[in-house]
Amino acid sequence: MNRPADRQEILRVRKPRTDDRVLMDIENAALGYMSIFVAHKLKLFSFLDEAPRSLSQVCQGLNIARRPAEALLCMSLTLGLVRKQEDRYTLTPMAEDYLLETSPFYWGHALDLDMTMAPSFEDLERMLTSDAHQMYGGGDWVKSHEEDPRQAQAFTRAMHSYSMGPASAWPEALDLSGHRRMLDIGGGSGAHSISAVLKWGNLQATCFDIAPVCDTARDYIAQYGLQSRVGTHTGDMWSDPFPQADLHFYSMVYHDWPLDRNRFLARKSFESLESGGRIIVHEMLYDNDKSGPFTVAAYNIGILFCTEGEQYSGTELAGLLNDAGFTDVLVKQTFGYWGIVTGCKP
Repeated sequence: MNRPADRQEILRVRKPRTDDRVLMDIENAALGYMSIFVAHKLKLFSFLDEAPRSLSQVCQGLNIARRPAEALLCMSLTLGLVRKQEDRYTLTPMAEDYLLETSPFYWGHALDLDMTMAPSFEDLERMLTSDAHQMYGGGDWVKSHEEDPRQAQAFTRAMHSYSMGPASAWPEALDLSGHRRMLDIGGGSGAHSISAVLKWGNLQATCFDIAPVCDTARDYIAQYGLQSRVGTHTGDMWSDPFPQADLHFYSMVYHDWPLDRNRFLARKSFESLESGGRIIVHEMLYDNDKSGPFTVAAYNIGILFCTEGEQYSGTELAGLLNDAGFTDVLVKQTFGYWGIVTGCKP
């Protein structure tokens, strides 16, 4: 057995096998990323959109001191949201696309919801040690949205922020020219219905969701002038029959539920579709061995906090569709972390 002095000597000369960047990232990333929520709340990005600004102009415009103003700008520079030209700061295309209210891809509603619903350490610990979701005090989140239209609207607008970017991409990944009616199950704001019919002139779409969500979806559909091509249908996907369609689409639905509930949905779609019908499941997908990506693994923690479900790999969802009877099942990455798993009814 080594004496304490020997161990101290070893510690003085031994070099760690790796550097400490991962631990430094873990400790500091939360603060760094959260500062962007503050920048959003202070309207830094809309201020910079008006004109390139110097540091002193940012201080004056946001009514904050030099030190925090420079810290926010440096963080925004690091993340690629802001660029600096000489002594002026301006937005990057990423910030113009996602952080300005005038953009169809505006993420502000999602950031607003995150600021009001961000879990505390105690919430996360309780969820991870009890395997019980904590959103809305651990109650039935769907029922909460049915009973409180304002809550349902805020949530649906946040999901619209998440959805419009990836919704613009997946319709380009498949040939949908042979389909006529898309049923967007748990369709939320109708973002995917809107993008699909804009891409494919042959398509009509129906957004199927609970009543308060359909109310919000109709607002978005009207903004695009698509009332004649995209409709809404109020219903419960677990108990109500699906309206007639030859294309069933689910986005950010399967991750809300455990596998046995998703098997039910896949089988219900299979039985509802006629021969030649297609199912599309749209999710942020884990690598097949669930070793990453980091953001999907982190998002999965949020899903555990909010729902009974979890994020899945493409292989898991493909197996689920195969088991339901679908054939020609394939997995495609479509946009950022997003991908689709799709199959056809023979």
